[in-house]
Order: sequence, then structure tokens, then C-alpha cells
Amino acid sequence: MRLLRVAVANVNSTVGACRANGDRVVKIAREAVDDGASLVAFPEQVIGGYPQEDLVQWRAFISAQLTELERIAKETADLNAALAVGVTVARGSHLYNCGALVHAGRIWGLVPKEKLPLYNVFYEARTFARGYAGLSDLVRNVPFGDLIFDMDFGKVALEVCEDIWSPDGPMRRRCYAGAELVVNLSASPFRLGVTDTRREMLATRAGDNQATVVYANLVGANDGLIFDGGGYVSQCGRVLLDAARFREGFAAVTVDLDRCMRLRHENTTWRMDQEAFAAISPQVHAVAVDAKTRARDTLVYPAPQHRSFFLPMKDTTVSAKRNFCEDILDALAIGIGDYFEKTGAFKTIGVALSGGRDSLLVLIIARRSIDLRFSALDANARKTKAAEVLRAFFMPTRYSSNETRLAAEVAARDLDVPFAVVSIDDAFEREIAQIAGMLQPGESITPMTRQNVQARLRAERMWSWSNSASGLFLQTSNMSEKAVGYATIGGDTEGALSVIANLPKTVVNYLLDYLLETTQWEGIALTLKKPASAELADDQEDERDLMPFPVLDACFALFAGEKMSEAEVFAALSSMFPDHTTEQLSAWVKKFIRLFVQSIYKWVQAPISLHIGNLDLERERALQLPVVQSAEWAKGP
Repeated sequence: MRLLRVAVANVNSTVGACRANGDRVVKIAREAVDDGASLVAFPEQVIGGYPQEDLVQWRAFISAQLTELERIAKETADLNAALAVGVTVARGSHLYNCGALVHAGRIWGLVPKEKLPLYNVFYEARTFARGYAGLSDLVRNVPFGDLIFDMDFGKVALEVCEDIWSPDGPMRRRCYAGAELVVNLSASPFRLGVTDTRREMLATRAGDNQATVVYANLVGANDGLIFDGGGYVSQCGRVLLDAARFREGFAAVTVDLDRCMRLRHENTTWRMDQEAFAAISPQVHAVAVDAKTRARDTLVYPAPQHRSFFLPMKDTTVSAKRNFCEDILDALAIGIGDYFEKTGAFKTIGVALSGGRDSLLVLIIARRSIDLRFSALDANARKTKAAEVLRAFFMPTRYSSNETRLAAEVAARDLDVPFAVVSIDDAFEREIAQIAGMLQPGESITPMTRQNVQARLRAERMWSWSNSASGLFLQTSNMSEKAVGYATIGGDTEGALSVIANLPKTVVNYLLDYLLETTQWEGIALTLKKPASAELADDQEDERDLMPFPVLDACFALFAGEKMSEAEVFAALSSMFPDHTTEQLSAWVKKFIRLFVQSIYKWVQAPISLHIGNLDLERERALQLPVVQSAEWAKGP
């Protein structure tokens, strides 16, 4: 046996807070070593925070990171354990996203990322240069390039995030060069369904390369990106550690590195592939780490907890619905909480409650963010914190119903949130009169104007409250309505942070159904009694104005997600929704595409939004579409 205890560290770093981030690294490193770890893996860009975007153009920011890395090395010199730390490094005129090996007060090597993503929310190839096979250089007398580290317990390779997502990444090359333990430093954003994909992919890479793979991920939120943390240790295809997600800290496991060597000896295919690859591949450079790590003679063999190598563990499977809903709620709560904390601009959080589904869900998520932030406190103390930080406002007009007012009031009470009713009806009348004075002969105030004036008055009130109370004004529109412009510029598109802008309406309803099942809050039940309505006109219903939300969301997924033509969307919907006539479905498809294209100018003006999927409506980070365009092409030949 060759036993080693490895730890996976999740750190909630803030972009630019190099010193504070370094302090978190040192603290968690000490905790992990106290638990027996000889190797601690930290996330990608943990020192500078992620994403750094164009902040890397400031060389003082880059210098601060290397200075902090040197401090981390000095302050952990007494631990007798190796740390893998993510950092940005300058080399000549280029910048690199690197993993650094730190041990015994020294930086032993810097390994640059090779696969630089330039898709979806990622822009790394815009600012970083890539590493490549065989690269060898020195940066401030520290080895830099395509490296493996020969340590007293075995051979270690570092790589960064995207490198592991490609089967042709550097892992194969370095494992064929002798690396038996591969540490991947990641800042992988949360996306729905990504957990199973990550786990399967990491196990596959570990199996393909007959290696022990250690995967550490960033936790927390920066701007609109949410990182769920977690992490894995997978040995030769077998998952040995599945770390908890959505929390800062570490998890550790003891591994037997001899198992990898034994399987490499046994696997003739792996040996033949290694021999063929080694004969033609560039040289991977070995760094001899001559400082010893801590003694490992007290470690015990990692036997299964249930003491059987042949029987399965007890089934602890959680329902798919619970996993889905809890992941979304936790991710968005972290998004609100970290935005609130890290910007340093806010003291309170405000939600304009309409008595409808969207604003209710946003308030629930904001309340959840308080519970996560103050999880060490008891329930009563968390209630007190909620009352200190959160605010809910109901701003009715003559079109607001008693039912929605009651739903809003009860929901605020369920969530321990101070609630205020501030009518805008008088202001609405005055504004309509003022607008009438601006019109020329033959022009008149339209029904749409009367609706939009109400939304804009509410937004103005919320911004004024924000100025007065240092409040984080949360925007409450969902993705379905945003996609088709069912929102008012200067009205319900306003806010400092858009919480559910990337949640389709069907998902909003699903989450509220789940929350009603699990909490029995009366406010949710009252809200769900009434059909979804903006209540900006008499007898208004959202689905009557637009189309059934399941149809709208299907149109969005097929047209914006799958990039289908009008005819293809119609064909797909015809099989999905046989209860609707072909004429009706065709009309809805045409309406969706027309509204979607004409509404791009609206959603590019919306506030920063929290990302939870690969199909998001934010031009800067996701779906980059020209504002000025015609949908003529969508009709086909």
C-alpha cells in the first residue's frame, strides 16, 4: 500500500480581493492538514477570483496575485503538505491561467491551462495565452510549462478546468509520462444537470488514464456566475469522494496510489497505448520536489464504510424533483447573497411584491439567502436577520385585486419580511394627465401606455427606496416573458440584479409547487389560486395575452436553444401538443419568433442576471444576437 490523504477545498473568493482570498486559502489549508491531508487542491483562479475578465489588463492586479502566492507559500511552509493553487501569471507579453504547486515555503512550478473556452459564458481566449505540449520556461526562476512533479509519495500533474473536459487534454500526455495523481483546479459554473455530467466525465478520465483524479471547484457567485463547489476524487474510474456542494470548506479521503500502478501493469491496452504515445509525443518536464511531505504511517486503508467490497452501499437516492428544485434554489440564493455581500454597496434587499408568482419566488430566494448566510444561527436569530435585511412592497392601482394584495401580505408574513403597501394610483392619474399634455392633435394615450406607466412608477419608487435605504433592488421578471418582450423598459425590467431572468415560467411554477409541498406556506397557496397576471388592465391574464406557457417555453427551447427554423419548431410542437389545432400552433410559432426578434432590444438593456443554464438571455454572456435584424430567414425557402 502507498496511502495518501488528499483534500478538495471549496473557496468562495471575490474577484480582486487577493489578500482576503489568500487568507481563505491558508485557513482551509490548515484545517485540511489537521485532518491528515498531504495534498490540498484549491480552485482555479482562487487568488484573483473568477471571472477576472479585463481586470487582467492591469499588471498591478497580476503582480498582486503572484505576491499573494508567495505569501501563501511562506505561511503554509510549516504544514509539510503540498497545495495546488489557481493563479494568473504573466510571462513576457502573455498572460496565463495557471495551476501552481506550493510546498515547504516554495513555489515549485506553474502549469498553464491549455484548453481556453470561448463559448457560452466563457471568454478566456480573449485575454489568456494557452499552454502547449512540451512547453518549458522559467517565470521568476520558477519552472513554467508542461510539468509533472516528482514528490515523495508519487508523481503529480496539475491541470486547469477545461483541460479535463477534452478527451485530448494534457492529462493523457502527463499520465503516459508517469503522473499517477492528476489535480484539476476548476471554476466550473453551476448549470442545471451539470453534476451528473461532471461526475461521469471525471470517472471516465480517471478510468481512461488509470489515474487518481482530484477535482476542486470554486464555490460562491461573482457577477452573474454561480459556482456550486463540490469536488471529486476518482481513482481509475471509481469515485472515492463526492464533496458537498454550495458551501465553503474542504472534504478529504485516503487513497492507495499503488492501485493505479497495479492496474497500469495489468492493463495491456493502456501499456501499449503508452508506449506508442511516448515514442512520438513532446517531452513532459519533470520537477523534482525534494522537500518531504508529512508522515503517512497513521493512515489506514480506505475500506468501504459498510465493510464490504462486493455489496452496494445503502441507497440514499434523493428524488429527481427535490434535486432539481433544491439545486436551483440554492444556486440563486448564493447568487443574491454574494452579490449583496461582495459589492459592498448595500445594507438591505427589496422586492416589489405583486401578489404574483415571479415576485413571490424572488422573495423566497432572497429569504433563503439569509438562511444560507447565517446558517450558524438558530431559526429565531435567522428570522431577526431577515427582518433586518429584507423589505417587501406592494404598490397597487385600481387594477390590483384584493386577492393579490392578500397573497403578497401573507407571503411576506410567512417569510418574516417587513411589508408595506404604497399605492401608486394617484401618481398614475397625474402621470397620465401629464402625458396627455405632450401629445399632438390626432394622438392619444394608448392602452399599452396606461399599462407601462404603472410599471414605470413602481420601478421609480423602488429606485428611490434603494437610494434612501442602500437597498439592493431585485428585478423579478422571468425568462419566458423576457424572451418575448412581455415587460416594460424602465418598469419591470428594472433592478440591480435579475434573479429569475433565466428561469422559464414553467420552471417558476414547478418551483412554487415544490415549495408549497415542502413548506405549506399559505402565501404560496393564495398566489397560485389566481391565474398569472400583470394586473395592469381589467381582466388581464398573461397566457391570454401571449400563449400557454408550456408552448411558449417549448418555442423558446427549440428556436433559441436548438436553433430550429419556423417550420421545424412547428413540426416539433405538433407532436408535443396534439390537443391544440395545427392552425393555433402555427400562429403561436409565428407570434413567438416575431416577438422574440423584436424584443432583443429590450432584453439587452436588462440588469445583470444569474446564470443557471446553458441557454440564457444575456447578450454579454450567453446568447449574442444582433439587436437590429429581420426574422425573414426563419421562414425558410
